[in-house]
Amino acid sequence: MNIEIQNDFSYANLDEMNEIYRSVGWTKHTNEIIRQVFEASNVIALVKVNGRIIGFGRAISDGVFNAAIYDVVVHRDFQKQGIAKKIMEYLLDKLKNVSCVHLISTTGNEEFYRKLGLKKVNTGMARYLNPDLSNEYLD
Repeated sequence: MNIEIQNDFSYANLDEMNEIYRSVGWTKHTNEIIRQVFEASNVIALVKVNGRIIGFGRAISDGVFNAAIYDVVVHRDFQKQGIAKKIMEYLLDKLKNVSCVHLISTTGNEEFYRKLGLKKVNTGMARYLNPDLSNEYLD
């Protein structure tokens, strides 16, 4: 498999990206929402195989003190092949000089991120507008 990682969102295929979200059960992402969140992100990893996007991740950072990684997603047909690890390594490399990198894991994926060097935050706090997400992620 010939894996290529790009960081230029202007070449992204929104339909392919939407299919990736849907393949993992994230159904609230429209093409316009995908465009909005990726254009607002300043660190992007788009993984392509044979010209097709099969996974991605993004981060928002001030470039010095803080960054937050979001949406590390791999199409279900390509999971368990090390692609998410490549996405994270790419993002963390781009953020290597940033003092603090935050990430909120989806339930069940915490160990994956631990293996990449991330640790639980003692003082992390959040607010969710969606009550289901509040129940899942907040104490």
